[in-house]
Amino acid sequence: MIELVAFDGDDTLWHNESIFSMTQQRFSELMEPYLEDDDLHERLFATEMRNLRLFGYGVKSFTLSMIETAIELSDARVTAEEIAAIIHAGRSMLQHPVELLEGVEDAIERVSEHHPVMLITKGDLFDQESKLARSGLGERFDAVEIVTEKDETAYRRVLTRRGVPADRFVMIGNSGRSDIEPALALGAWAVHVPYHITWEHEKVDETAFASNDRYRRIESLAELPAVLADIAAA
Repeated sequence: MIELVAFDGDDTLWHNESIFSMTQQRFSELMEPYLEDDDLHERLFATEMRNLRLFGYGVKSFTLSMIETAIELSDARVTAEEIAAIIHAGRSMLQHPVELLEGVEDAIERVSEHHPVMLITKGDLFDQESKLARSGLGERFDAVEIVTEKDETAYRRVLTRRGVPADRFVMIGNSGRSDIEPALALGAWAVHVPYHITWEHEKVDETAFASNDRYRRIESLAELPAVLADIAAA
């Protein structure tokens, strides 16, 4: 029943959104002299959404959006030193140690004993390749796909290239929007492993897919082998 199992990267295998959250808090402190009644988080998020089609996902895009938001919020009064601090914050994110979530290595090892495993992650190519290399997980995957967007089209391309029918594919990830919905829409299986922080853009109403018989939800990757055994026996 299962010909391929794919893992998401950010916030499924290693911590990511928590780093963005810490940087956003630092950005809030930096922008405090310019804040009045503005909701900084809403302003920054709106800028990120406006820039997605131009800059894509990842730290570099986020850093550019912080700079643009700072200029707009301050009516161009933001100082060179403050912009330099934002750039430094972005650089620190890119250099931040890759910290694996608990049980990741054991889960991948156990799953790979029975099924081919791959990584499907989205974002900036250089950043994602760097994180994978620093994670120490690169050699554990049979294949790696780094895509600009994770939607039905992207998953369909991956499966077509590998000759895997959708109903024999399992996607594992923390994002309802990127990992769960598109996989289920293709007729694949999806295992949801929620992370404690979710970027606003990735939030969806889970009731939209919770009733799908190909959907599974687990609290940690330690539960994954048992869930895959259940799927394989379905």
